[in-house]
Amino acid sequence: MIPVCRLADLPRGEALRVESDPPVAVFHTEGGEIYAIDDTCTHQDASLADGWLEGCEVECPLHASKFDLRTGSVDAPPARLPVRTHHVLIEDGLIHIRLSEAPPNLPPSCVAARFAGGAAAGGAA
Repeated sequence: MIPVCRLADLPRGEALRVESDPPVAVFHTEGGEIYAIDDTCTHQDASLADGWLEGCEVECPLHASKFDLRTGSVDAPPARLPVRTHHVLIEDGLIHIRLSEAPPNLPPSCVAARFAGGAAAGGAA
């Protein structure tokens, strides 16, 4: 489990980006629910934590694709692939997340950057 923050420190209607690999966005809806999804839009490299939260959906700030926080499903193009959802646990007033073991649906630009970084790190000695 990854500790995120105190529940009291994440106001309703707000989101927080958690630096993990890949980053995760934690949302506190106006209704009081807490959800965690991958922070990167599956269409292009944009932070969903910077998007617009309405109900249980977040709209990507770049091209307006919408993702359901409960399921990760995409509700509006241009994104076609869902984002991963992660398990949230609130214990003693602290928000924790357990990362999904499913592979992430990263946009092509992020996949290319990861591959280039991995190739550079594993260069010849």
